[in-house]
Amino acid sequence: MRSETVQRLRLTFGVRSPLCYASVLDMGRLWERLLRRARVPLAYTQGFNPHPRLQFADALPVGYDSVCELVDMWLSERQDFAEFAHTAREQAPAGLDILAVEEVTLNAVSPQSTMQQAEYRVSLDTPSSRDDLAAAVERILTQPSLIRRRMKKGELAEYDLRPLVYEIELLDERDGQQHLRLLLRCGSQGAGRPEEVVAALELPIRAFHVLRTGLIWGAVEEQQS
Repeated sequence: MRSETVQRLRLTFGVRSPLCYASVLDMGRLWERLLRRARVPLAYTQGFNPHPRLQFADALPVGYDSVCELVDMWLSERQDFAEFAHTAREQAPAGLDILAVEEVTLNAVSPQSTMQQAEYRVSLDTPSSRDDLAAAVERILTQPSLIRRRMKKGELAEYDLRPLVYEIELLDERDGQQHLRLLLRCGSQGAGRPEEVVAALELPIRAFHVLRTGLIWGAVEEQQS
Protein backbone atom coordinates (compact mmCIF):
# COMPACT_ATOMS: atom_id res chain seq x y z
CA MET A 1 0.00 0.00 0.00
CA ARG A 2 1.45 3.31 -1.11
CA SER A 3 1.27 6.31 1.20
CA GLU A 4 2.79 9.00 -1.04
CA THR A 5 0.28 11.34 -2.68
CA VAL A 6 0.67 12.98 -6.09
CA GLN A 7 -2.91 14.04 -6.85
CA ARG A 8 -6.09 14.98 -5.00
CA LEU A 9 -9.44 14.69 -6.72
CA ARG A 10 -12.78 16.07 -5.55
CA LEU A 11 -15.90 14.27 -6.70
CA THR A 12 -19.41 15.68 -6.66
CA PHE A 13 -21.98 12.90 -6.49
CA GLY A 14 -25.69 12.38 -6.07
CA VAL A 15 -27.52 9.91 -3.86
CA ARG A 16 -31.02 8.57 -4.44
CA SER A 17 -33.11 5.52 -3.62
CA PRO A 18 -32.24 2.80 -2.77
CA LEU A 19 -28.80 4.07 -1.72
CA CYS A 20 -30.21 6.94 0.34
CA TYR A 21 -31.00 4.39 3.07
CA ALA A 22 -27.34 3.40 3.50
CA SER A 23 -25.66 4.43 6.75
CA VAL A 24 -22.64 6.72 6.87
CA LEU A 25 -20.34 3.74 7.50
CA ASP A 26 -21.91 1.77 4.67
CA MET A 27 -21.38 4.69 2.32
CA GLY A 28 -17.68 4.81 3.19
CA ARG A 29 -17.31 1.07 2.58
CA LEU A 30 -19.21 1.37 -0.70
CA TRP A 31 -16.79 3.99 -1.98
CA GLU A 32 -13.78 1.92 -0.97
CA ARG A 33 -15.14 -1.11 -2.86
CA LEU A 34 -16.08 0.99 -5.89
CA LEU A 35 -12.62 2.54 -6.17
CA ARG A 36 -10.92 -0.80 -5.61
CA ARG A 37 -12.93 -2.38 -8.45
CA ALA A 38 -12.16 0.62 -10.64
CA ARG A 39 -8.43 0.09 -9.90
CA VAL A 40 -8.00 3.64 -8.68
CA PRO A 41 -4.51 4.06 -7.12
CA LEU A 42 -5.60 5.40 -3.76
CA ALA A 43 -3.00 6.59 -1.29
CA TYR A 44 -3.21 5.08 2.21
CA THR A 45 -2.59 6.44 5.66
CA GLN A 46 0.50 5.28 7.52
CA GLY A 47 0.58 3.27 10.74
CA PHE A 48 -0.56 -0.14 11.98
CA ASN A 49 -4.02 0.14 10.42
CA PRO A 50 -3.68 1.95 7.08
CA HIS A 51 -6.87 2.96 5.29
CA PRO A 52 -7.64 4.76 2.03
CA ARG A 53 -7.34 8.53 2.14
CA LEU A 54 -10.94 9.53 1.55
CA GLN A 55 -12.76 12.46 3.15
CA PHE A 56 -16.45 13.29 2.82
CA ALA A 57 -17.57 16.91 3.14
CA ASP A 58 -20.56 16.15 5.38
CA ALA A 59 -22.45 13.01 6.33
CA LEU A 60 -25.76 12.70 4.49
CA PRO A 61 -28.51 11.65 6.92
CA VAL A 62 -30.21 8.34 6.18
CA GLY A 63 -33.27 8.77 3.97
CA TYR A 64 -32.17 12.02 2.29
CA ASP A 65 -31.58 12.27 -1.46
CA SER A 66 -28.83 14.61 -2.66
CA VAL A 67 -27.33 16.16 -5.77
CA CYS A 68 -24.35 17.84 -4.10
CA GLU A 69 -22.32 15.41 -1.98
CA LEU A 70 -18.53 15.76 -2.02
CA VAL A 71 -15.70 13.33 -1.42
CA ASP A 72 -11.98 14.11 -1.63
CA MET A 73 -9.54 11.33 -2.47
CA TRP A 74 -5.75 11.32 -2.45
CA LEU A 75 -4.04 9.24 -5.16
CA SER A 76 -0.59 7.72 -5.42
CA GLU A 77 -0.61 8.02 -9.24
CA ARG A 78 -2.04 10.72 -11.46
CA GLN A 79 -5.33 9.98 -13.23
CA ASP A 80 -6.94 11.42 -16.34
CA PHE A 81 -10.24 13.07 -15.31
CA ALA A 82 -12.36 11.76 -18.19
CA GLU A 83 -11.06 8.22 -17.89
CA PHE A 84 -11.43 8.27 -14.10
CA ALA A 85 -15.04 9.48 -14.29
CA HIS A 86 -15.97 6.90 -16.92
CA THR A 87 -14.44 4.00 -14.98
CA ALA A 88 -15.96 5.09 -11.68
CA ARG A 89 -19.43 5.46 -13.22
CA GLU A 90 -19.19 1.92 -14.59
CA GLN A 91 -18.66 0.60 -11.05
CA ALA A 92 -21.24 2.81 -9.31
CA PRO A 93 -24.29 0.99 -7.88
CA ALA A 94 -27.89 2.03 -8.47
CA GLY A 95 -28.62 5.24 -6.59
CA LEU A 96 -25.09 6.69 -6.83
CA ASP A 97 -24.57 9.32 -9.53
CA ILE A 98 -21.06 10.66 -10.16
CA LEU A 99 -21.72 14.20 -11.37
CA ALA A 100 -18.33 15.93 -11.62
CA VAL A 101 -14.60 15.40 -11.00
CA GLU A 102 -12.04 18.14 -10.41
CA GLU A 103 -8.47 18.37 -9.16
CA VAL A 104 -7.60 20.42 -6.09
CA THR A 105 -4.20 21.07 -4.56
CA LEU A 106 -2.87 18.47 -2.16
CA ASN A 107 -3.02 20.85 0.80
CA ALA A 108 -6.31 22.59 -0.08
CA VAL A 109 -8.60 23.41 2.84
CA SER A 110 -11.20 20.67 3.13
CA PRO A 111 -14.94 21.37 2.83
CA GLN A 112 -15.43 19.21 5.95
CA SER A 113 -13.37 21.54 8.16
CA THR A 114 -15.03 24.74 6.89
CA MET A 115 -18.63 23.60 6.32
CA GLN A 116 -21.10 26.40 7.04
CA GLN A 117 -24.51 25.82 5.47
CA ALA A 118 -26.62 23.28 3.63
CA GLU A 119 -29.54 23.92 1.29
CA TYR A 120 -32.51 21.57 0.99
CA ARG A 121 -35.71 21.18 -0.96
CA VAL A 122 -38.47 19.61 1.13
CA SER A 123 -41.63 18.23 -0.50
CA LEU A 124 -44.64 18.02 1.81
CA ASP A 125 -47.71 15.83 1.44
CA THR A 126 -50.14 17.83 3.56
CA PRO A 127 -53.83 18.75 3.58
CA SER A 128 -52.87 22.23 4.78
CA SER A 129 -53.46 25.14 2.44
CA ARG A 130 -50.69 27.29 1.02
CA ASP A 131 -51.82 30.12 3.27
CA ASP A 132 -51.58 27.86 6.34
CA LEU A 133 -48.06 26.84 5.35
CA ALA A 134 -47.04 30.45 4.70
CA ALA A 135 -48.32 31.45 8.14
CA ALA A 136 -46.42 28.58 9.79
CA VAL A 137 -43.19 29.60 8.02
CA GLU A 138 -43.67 33.21 9.09
CA ARG A 139 -44.22 32.13 12.68
CA ILE A 140 -40.92 30.22 12.74
CA LEU A 141 -38.93 33.05 11.16
CA THR A 142 -40.27 35.68 13.53
CA GLN A 143 -39.56 33.71 16.70
CA PRO A 144 -36.46 34.86 18.67
CA SER A 145 -35.97 31.27 19.82
CA LEU A 146 -37.54 27.91 19.11
CA ILE A 147 -36.80 25.38 21.84
CA ARG A 148 -36.99 21.78 20.67
CA ARG A 149 -35.79 18.42 21.92
CA ARG A 150 -33.61 15.85 20.24
CA MET A 151 -31.94 12.63 21.30
CA LYS A 152 -28.32 13.09 22.36
CA LYS A 153 -26.33 10.21 23.80
CA GLY A 154 -29.51 8.28 24.45
CA GLU A 155 -31.30 11.12 26.26
CA LEU A 156 -33.66 13.90 25.24
CA ALA A 157 -31.86 17.23 25.37
CA GLU A 158 -33.25 20.71 24.74
CA TYR A 159 -31.75 22.94 22.05
CA ASP A 160 -32.71 26.12 20.19
CA LEU A 161 -33.61 25.39 16.57
CA ARG A 162 -34.00 29.04 15.56
CA PRO A 163 -30.28 29.98 15.23
CA LEU A 164 -29.83 26.95 12.97
CA VAL A 165 -32.39 28.20 10.45
CA TYR A 166 -31.22 30.93 8.06
CA GLU A 167 -33.93 30.89 5.42
CA ILE A 168 -37.25 29.19 4.67
CA GLU A 169 -38.81 29.90 1.29
CA LEU A 170 -42.23 28.69 0.18
CA LEU A 171 -41.94 27.42 -3.40
CA ASP A 172 -44.59 26.68 -6.01
CA GLU A 173 -47.08 23.89 -5.39
CA ARG A 174 -46.48 20.97 -7.76
CA ASP A 175 -47.81 17.44 -8.16
CA GLY A 176 -50.27 18.00 -5.33
CA GLN A 177 -47.47 18.75 -2.86
CA GLN A 178 -46.14 21.86 -1.16
CA HIS A 179 -42.41 22.60 -1.46
CA LEU A 180 -39.98 24.50 0.75
CA ARG A 181 -36.40 25.64 0.25
CA LEU A 182 -34.42 25.57 3.48
CA LEU A 183 -31.02 27.10 4.18
CA LEU A 184 -29.73 25.66 7.46
CA ARG A 185 -26.57 25.80 9.50
CA CYS A 186 -24.30 22.84 8.87
CA GLY A 187 -20.96 21.92 10.42
CA SER A 188 -19.13 21.41 13.68
CA GLN A 189 -20.87 24.40 15.33
CA GLY A 190 -24.28 22.75 15.03
CA ALA A 191 -26.60 21.67 12.25
CA GLY A 192 -30.26 22.23 11.51
CA ARG A 193 -32.25 19.24 10.30
CA PRO A 194 -35.04 19.54 7.76
CA GLU A 195 -37.27 17.08 9.64
CA GLU A 196 -37.07 19.29 12.73
CA VAL A 197 -38.16 22.32 10.71
CA VAL A 198 -41.06 20.26 9.34
CA ALA A 199 -42.06 19.32 12.90
CA ALA A 200 -41.82 22.97 13.99
CA LEU A 201 -44.41 23.92 11.36
CA GLU A 202 -46.97 22.20 13.60
CA LEU A 203 -49.13 21.25 10.63
CA PRO A 204 -50.60 17.87 9.66
CA ILE A 205 -47.95 16.27 7.42
CA ARG A 206 -48.72 12.87 5.93
CA ALA A 207 -45.25 12.41 4.47
CA PHE A 208 -42.29 14.46 3.32
CA HIS A 209 -39.20 14.03 1.16
CA VAL A 210 -35.84 15.76 1.60
CA LEU A 211 -33.40 16.55 -1.22
CA ARG A 212 -30.09 18.20 -0.34
CA THR A 213 -29.32 20.65 -3.14
CA GLY A 214 -26.26 22.54 -1.95
CA LEU A 215 -23.33 22.58 0.47
CA ILE A 216 -21.65 25.88 1.34
CA TRP A 217 -18.23 25.97 2.95
CA GLY A 218 -15.25 28.27 3.36
CA ALA A 219 -15.23 31.87 4.50
CA VAL A 220 -18.97 32.41 4.62
CA GLU A 221 -20.06 35.45 6.57
CA GLU A 222 -22.32 34.45 9.45
CA GLN A 223 -25.92 35.33 8.65
CA GLN A 224 -28.17 36.98 11.15
CA SER A 225 -31.45 35.37 12.06
